[in-house]
Amino acid sequence: MVTMSSDKAAARRKQDSSSNNGGHNITQQQQQNQPHTPNSDDTPNHLVYKKMGHIVEKMQDESTGVPVRTVKSFMSKIPSVFTGTVVLYFLLQFNNLDIEDQSEALHLGHLMAAHGYFFPIDDHMLTVKNDNTFYRFQTPYFWPSNSWEPENTDYAVYLCKRTMQNKTRLELADYEAESLARLQKMFSRKWEFIFMQAEAQSKVDKKRDKLERKVLDSQERAFWDVHRPMPGCVNTTELDIKKACRMNKPPAAVKVGGEGGGGGGGSMAATGSSAASNQDTVATVEALKKEIATLKQRLDRRNFKVSKVAESYLAYFEQYVEYDPFFTPPEISNPWVTDNPDLWEQERQAKEISARRVKRWAFSLQELLADPVGREHFVKFLDKEFSGENLKFWESVQELKALPQRDVQERVTEIWAEYLAPDASCPVNVDSHSHELTKRNMQHPDRWSFDTAAAHVYHLMKSDSYSRYLRSEMYKDFLNGSKKKSSMKGIRSIVSFSTRKDTPAT
Repeated sequence: MVTMSSDKAAARRKQDSSSNNGGHNITQQQQQNQPHTPNSDDTPNHLVYKKMGHIVEKMQDESTGVPVRTVKSFMSKIPSVFTGTVVLYFLLQFNNLDIEDQSEALHLGHLMAAHGYFFPIDDHMLTVKNDNTFYRFQTPYFWPSNSWEPENTDYAVYLCKRTMQNKTRLELADYEAESLARLQKMFSRKWEFIFMQAEAQSKVDKKRDKLERKVLDSQERAFWDVHRPMPGCVNTTELDIKKACRMNKPPAAVKVGGEGGGGGGGSMAATGSSAASNQDTVATVEALKKEIATLKQRLDRRNFKVSKVAESYLAYFEQYVEYDPFFTPPEISNPWVTDNPDLWEQERQAKEISARRVKRWAFSLQELLADPVGREHFVKFLDKEFSGENLKFWESVQELKALPQRDVQERVTEIWAEYLAPDASCPVNVDSHSHELTKRNMQHPDRWSFDTAAAHVYHLMKSDSYSRYLRSEMYKDFLNGSKKKSSMKGIRSIVSFSTRKDTPAT
């Protein structure tokens, strides 16, 4: 079960109860001076949770609620379930709701299932169907009204525990397997601790009764279906930004004042109004300071992980350190020191291709196409594999974006006729979705009509053609030939230097 964050929920509930018990002894002035600490009652959805919890408590009543039973299947038992038809019948008969339309009852059932108060036992989609689909009540420990947000480490422990249980019903879905791989990479340094915790929880679960374990597994799975829903489902635990802003908005200052009648009464009214204005000013200043502190706290919160950014910078530096004149001194003048840009163009204009330059082609497809010699070599490889039209199409689309507006429509028609039309002279292989979208864009052609098809073709070149080019003998031979030329060039320079050194001066 989820245990890592339960202490935070218990502490929050304890704090709420203690504040409620001693609340009568706090004066109104002390309540204004105390800092505002949000609890479960302050959350915007607390009223909704309270109403849903009340309905579910009525549904769980043994005498008047939804009948919960154990169903016998072919070779096993399904404990503590009820059907969707029974849920809708109860909502229609519930006195306090006054629901007469079945669609309205179905909508309310959807909302309660989406928030995790009850759930289908065989599906990750938290919806209610008006049929004999089996549902099960969620334990109150996992209700959203407990107001505790699970962390990624809790989810990692849960998924890791699921992989240890060799049951068909507990196999990970595709999106869960992707989440597990992503979390394992994220928590690589403490994954051993997460694995040990999952293993300990798995051992505890194995000691439980079979039917009890089946119920607990389904309840825990439904909890994560609420907080980590499958793709395409709405996350009901997300807080609306407008509600959050209203929740943190400072209370308005109370205006106290009156109109004096005359004489001494007027002076007393003036004194009272001045005291009230001073009090309002103090309250306003405190509220503004509190708001400033809240905004500073939000600004200090990072929306990205510094460790991941640092790893990306380190990987980029290690890859390009050989080409950075700051760290690897060049043979000619450093362009960062002397403002001489010859270094940037010398390799592109050189007649002999250095191994250092060829090695850079393997960094990315963008680096390969940016080098004229590399592009020419890649074109030869594509022609050899009968896929040269992909690069021609992609380059035509890039050139289209830089054309004058008066030439765009004519060039769009030419590209369509050459690469994508049914009788195209040089057809490219794009998927049906991209082709249909491009065909639709041709009704109102512009310079971005082929963006979807071009992105698909570029992805094909990057993932297929470019990777095969780097593994091909054609690239390896070119790289080895450049290395030999570089080494022979170094030997010739050493010989010529020694010859000049031994030659006597005339």
